[in-house]
Formats: sequence, C-alpha cells, structure tokens
Amino acid sequence: MKKIFIIAAIATGLGGGLAQAQTDTQRKADTLDQLLDMVRTRTLEDRSEIKKREKEFDAARDRQAALLAQAKKKRDAAEQESRNLEGQFDKNKTAIAAKQQALRDKLGSLKELFGIFQQQAGDLLGVVESSPTSAQFPNRGEFLQAFAKKMGKSSQISTIEEIERMWFELQREMTETGKVVRFSAPVLLAEGNEETREVIRVGAFNVISSNPAGKYLVWRDETQKLAELKRQPSDRYLSSAKDFANSRENYAGFAMDPTGGSLLARLVQSPDLIERIQQGGLVGYIILALGAVALLVALERIILLSVTGMKMKNQLSRIDQPDLKNPLGRVLQAYHENRGVDAETLEMKLGKAILRELPSVNRGLMFLKIIAVMAPLLGLLGTVTGMINTFQAITLFGTGDPKTMAGGISQALVTTVLGLTVAIPTVFLHTMASGRAKAIAHTLTEQSAGLVAEYMESRGKGAAAQPA
Repeated sequence: MKKIFIIAAIATGLGGGLAQAQTDTQRKADTLDQLLDMVRTRTLEDRSEIKKREKEFDAARDRQAALLAQAKKKRDAAEQESRNLEGQFDKNKTAIAAKQQALRDKLGSLKELFGIFQQQAGDLLGVVESSPTSAQFPNRGEFLQAFAKKMGKSSQISTIEEIERMWFELQREMTETGKVVRFSAPVLLAEGNEETREVIRVGAFNVISSNPAGKYLVWRDETQKLAELKRQPSDRYLSSAKDFANSRENYAGFAMDPTGGSLLARLVQSPDLIERIQQGGLVGYIILALGAVALLVALERIILLSVTGMKMKNQLSRIDQPDLKNPLGRVLQAYHENRGVDAETLEMKLGKAILRELPSVNRGLMFLKIIAVMAPLLGLLGTVTGMINTFQAITLFGTGDPKTMAGGISQALVTTVLGLTVAIPTVFLHTMASGRAKAIAHTLTEQSAGLVAEYMESRGKGAAAQPA
C-alpha cells in the first residue's frame, strides 16, 4: 500500500513537473538542449519533494500509533475505576438500606406521629394564611411551611421546641378568633398605595379601619396584607362600623359578617339605586322622566284644588258677597247678575258659568291618567328590548357565560319595576286630584241648583202675593 501511494505521488509530481516544464519551455526555452536541461532539473526537484513527504507521512504514522496506545491506556484505567465505583456503590446502597431499616425500627410509632404533625401543620398553614389574625402575627406561615416540609422527610426528626411552637400557634389562632383587638398594620389603600393604619380586628370575621373610622378591610391571601375595599357597603353598615370604631364601651353594635367576607363581598357587588336605574337604559330614563312630570303635575293639581276648595268653603259663609278669585264666587256673581231673568234662563246662565270653571278644575287630570297607563306599557317595552338583547348575546356567545346575558335580563326586569313604580303612585295621585276636582264640581252644581231653587221659590211667592 505504501509503495502504491509513493508511486502515485511520484507520478503526480512528474506530471506536474512536465506541465511546469512545458510552461517554462514556452516561456524561456529557445533550443532543445535548454529544454532537456530544464526537464532534468525539474525531475530532480520533484524526487527531493517526494522523499520529504514520505518522511512526513512516516512521522505522522508514528505519532498516531503513540496517541492510540495512550488512549487505550486511559480507557483501561477508566474501565477499572468504573468497576471500582460500581462495587463501592453497591456497598453504599446496601449500607443505606440497612441504616434506613434501622431508622424505621427505631422510629416505630413515631413515624405515624410525624405524619400527623405534617398533616396538622399543613392544615394550620392554610388556616393562618386565610385568617386576618396573620395581619397581627405575621411570618407564621414560614415556620409552618418549613415544619411541614421537614416532617415529610423520613430522614429528619422534629425537635421538642418545634412541636411546642406548632401547638402554640394552633392555640393562639383559636384564642385570637374570639378577641376584638386594635393594632397597627400596613393597609393597601383603594388608590393603590400602602399606608400603616390603626385597625380593629373582630375575631377572624371582619377587620375595619379605626383611623379613618368605619371602613371595611379585607385580608388578601395572595399578598398576606390587609386591603381597603374599593367599594364600601351601604351607609347603614358603614355607620354601624364607624360607631363601633369610635365606641369605648365594653359592648357595641356592629354589622359583622359571620362568613368571614363572603356576605360582605356580595353586599359590595350588589348595585345601588343609581346603578339599578342605569341598568334600565333609555326606556328606564323615559319612564322616570314621565314619572317626574306626573309627580309635579299631580302635586300642582292637588295643592291648587285644595286651596280652591278652602276658598269655596269660605265663600259658602258669604253667599251675598261673591269673591271672583274662586269658582263658586264667580258662579254666585253670575247669579247676582241675572236675578231679573226667568228661572230657566237663570239655570242656563249658571250652567254656563259652571262649564266655564270645569276646564280649569279638571286640567291635568287626563295627563295623569295617560301616564298611569303608559308607564307599565313602557316597562313592558323595556322588558321586550332586554330579552331581545339577551337572545342576541346567547346567539353570539352561547350560554356558557351568564354575565353576557346579565345586561339584557337586568334591563328587562328593571324597566318593568320602574314602570310599575311610576304607575302605582300616579294612579293614587290621579285619584286624589280627581276626587278634589269632583268635589269642587259637585259643590258648584249643588250650589247652582240651590240658587235656582231658591230663586224659583222666591219668584213663586212673589207671583202668589201679587193677585192678593
């Protein structure tokens, strides 16, 4: 193989030399002798180069052989070390198993006890992390978490001090849930910043701020801090909380949430009156506007008719002195102006005077009646519109999320309530105003009939006295 390689190299060199010689001949050779000398010189140089390369190949082969021998030596050493380590590993494994068995034999029933400790520590950790007492006694969770983790390892044994510490934390949590305590703690305000404030903890149920007094706080498990509610409950709950915070008596009333915050969260989420009205949408605003107009008209009618009734009552005691500022006085004035006519004409004149007064007496009553009828119809319109929005939401988003349907359902229910809320008082006010108007009309008719009867009676007596 080596010889073949050398011959190939020589052939290659000769070929290259001939090519180079041909090139040089083309450039420099002028005669055949010069060309022969140039070929001879190039051949000698090529042979020298070939020998040099052979020496380099031999040296590289020797080096590769040495490296191969060295690598085999390292491999044999590594294999021996691996066999030694495997033997040592097996010995260690056997020793560890023996020691673990010895540890289990020594632990005996203590292993069950440590399992109970681990379970109780985990349960207590969940309790203290969700309890507002942690605002007063922070960093309890770190100890309980480390203790439960330690009890989960069979190779570690808890100390008497750690067991007593867990018992103490359990007893302290039970004791503190029955106390009302004032203390200072960091509070996350609704604006987003943190501030240290004096707070009052009512057992494990509620926490309120003492300065400023009366604001409900909530314990955040994720941040392990007290936070101010972005939206407080209604004023009646805040007033009781404020009175409780400012009280220095042994006993005081307080609106407490026995669920630890669930009821308070629902109270906060429940919409107030303004939000309820906003849920009614455009139809709700129209109903309220009509209700406001109906209320103003009804109050104006009731007050004006009541005043008119009082003036007519005073006019009854002064029949001969008609006052033109009330309907009865104007009817009496028509009677006095037409006393010389016959009874039929006088009756017609008085009827005309009464008819002239009735429009002002009955003014606005029909409007109240119309609103009393329209308000429930508008509520029904809002109900239908809300249900249409609900079905559109169901079509677009499905029934998976009830919140997408809440807007339409709220509008449907709120507009119905608003319509009835406006219609019922409007019917009552219309009845009151209509009753006063009918009383005035009845008084005018009654007095007119009485005047005509008295006039006819006086005329009959005069006619009877004249022939005598």
